[in-house]
Amino acid sequence: MNRIYLDHNATTRPDPAVQEEMLSCLDEVFGNPSSLHSFGQQARSVVDLARNRTARLIGAAPDEIIFTSGGTESNNLAMCGIAEALGDCKRHIITSSIEHRALLNPCAYLERRGFEITYLSVDANGLLDPQEFARAVREDTALVSVMLANNEVGTIQPLADISAMARARGVLVHSDAVQAVGKIPVNVETLGVDLLSFSSHKLYGPKGIGALYVRRGTPLQPTISGGHQERRLRPGTENVPAIAGFGKACELAAIRLDRYEQSIRSLRDRFEQAVLE
Repeated sequence: MNRIYLDHNATTRPDPAVQEEMLSCLDEVFGNPSSLHSFGQQARSVVDLARNRTARLIGAAPDEIIFTSGGTESNNLAMCGIAEALGDCKRHIITSSIEHRALLNPCAYLERRGFEITYLSVDANGLLDPQEFARAVREDTALVSVMLANNEVGTIQPLADISAMARARGVLVHSDAVQAVGKIPVNVETLGVDLLSFSSHKLYGPKGIGALYVRRGTPLQPTISGGHQERRLRPGTENVPAIAGFGKACELAAIRLDRYEQSIRSLRDRFEQAVLE
């Protein structure tokens, strides 16, 4: 039986080059990146290279990348970390009604802790109205979180417009960009976001590794306690093979992005036309 895989928005098969990068770490680069000896520093150099590759894909600086276990943890760190940092004076958060459960469930948790969440509606195409966001902003609004590309219908939100409005009012902006990074151009400066979540296994990298972009100067508290890793925002010994694979996947995505986007658009149009016929 020939099997055809049509679930790439759920996960992708790791690219052969990604697998090769990870295997070399499992065999040769086994040191702890926090160790000062040569084995540890070899692992640290691998993590640093991956951080550079990952940052480059979204137009960030390497020290603005925090490695996590994936998009869900990145969303939780962004939402709960901002709430911890600003919750004494700002206890209102704005998001959309069509976010992924990895974002809506942290919102529900924060509501149980006394935060007020405004859920913006969308139109028939799943599109937010930036003016509705503008009307929802209050003096005590700490954060707005809007996904860049919807995981069900693919709607791309007017994130840059929302970010501009938010920044004018002193509101931080987070985006769940898990379904966008590696598929369409994503630049944190163009979008104007303060935090952005993305994940390796959506762009031909390994599972169990992701990242949170945190703009320099953004107030953020860790959600777990431990060591000094990842600027003390995500403590724990780094998963070097997965980080290396993620970095390689980001490097490949940056190289292939234009061709990949054109190819997927062509396949989508062909599929839609065939269904309509």
